[in-house]
Amino acid sequence: MKKFSVIILTVLSLQFAHGQKAELFRAISPYFSPPDSLKNDFGDFRSPLLFNDGTPVKTAQQWAKRKQEIKKDWENYLGKWPELYKDQTFEYLDTTDKGTYTQYTVRFKWTPNESTVGFLLVPKNVKGKMPAVVTVFYNAETSIGIGTQSRPLAPHRDFALQLANRGFVTLAIGTKEASERNEFSLYYPSIDSVSVQPLSMLGYAANNAYYVLANRKDVDAKKIGIVGHSFGGKWSMFASCLTDNFAAAVWSDPGIVMQEDRGSINYWEPWYLGFHPKPWRKRGLITKENPAYGVYDRLRKDGHNLHELHALMAPRPFLVSGGSEDPVTQWRPLNHSVAVNKLLGYENRVAMTNRPKHALTEDATENIYKFFEYFLKYQ
Repeated sequence: MKKFSVIILTVLSLQFAHGQKAELFRAISPYFSPPDSLKNDFGDFRSPLLFNDGTPVKTAQQWAKRKQEIKKDWENYLGKWPELYKDQTFEYLDTTDKGTYTQYTVRFKWTPNESTVGFLLVPKNVKGKMPAVVTVFYNAETSIGIGTQSRPLAPHRDFALQLANRGFVTLAIGTKEASERNEFSLYYPSIDSVSVQPLSMLGYAANNAYYVLANRKDVDAKKIGIVGHSFGGKWSMFASCLTDNFAAAVWSDPGIVMQEDRGSINYWEPWYLGFHPKPWRKRGLITKENPAYGVYDRLRKDGHNLHELHALMAPRPFLVSGGSEDPVTQWRPLNHSVAVNKLLGYENRVAMTNRPKHALTEDATENIYKFFEYFLKYQ
């Protein structure tokens, strides 16, 4: 009788999971397709499905070679990462019972020169290994629902807290000290001279966060995602594209491709891809009097754009939570990633939602959470 009861419970559990998966897909499925006016519109972006010599990529095996070519090209611009810290574990500094989850203040090494302090949120009463998400922003506090003096809490940015309440282990990290100095980023080996562009170094640091999180026994290392908004959107994009570690990613309104007519799509700034020694250029749009420097200028002159990095995600799913900086017309670069996934035999791997303003909304964040639930819990 007991064995029969266990079988019944297992069948009911599987039916419930199947129903949840179907419901989640129904909710997010509209966001995997551009409007008819933008279908098969690839804009002026060079196809990632062309080798540097112009040879087209026609098979998955050829894509594997092209992917390595893209990675090598970008490493030549951005700089080579130091070795990642794959075997480290957290140092636990503090513990707080939050009712539905436990909040730990943790420290780990995220660059060869620096450790960082973040917040680890672990749901209670969940059996087995759990999916997890790394959240990135100007500070770690925002993602756990705490404002700071320099950056008061804005609505709908508490990603780590909300995901923890949905059964995810979450790790919130940020560049609080650098942001308070208006330096924002990570500079290796020093701010006087870098060997890796700062935005790429942020991606490196987030991948160290991936490994220290994956080393927990209650985390499923194959089900770790990353999310960030604005500055954090740029950060999460580079972190997820430059390795294959993150199983899914959400980039909230970072400006997913380089363009010079929007002051917030400012990859040219020295804390992103335009590093140059101080004194830094005056913050703002590129002009003759206030030009871009360094790697950014070279990337643009050589005809590169970030859709090449997006393609490296395939077949891992990603969502662009678009606002004012990423309107629906950004499907033009995203269509290139759709094409790569199609070549590999995948569909419904590239998604975009849209809202009028940069600020996050309840609907936007709800879609972010459902996206992660679908791909990290039920896929």
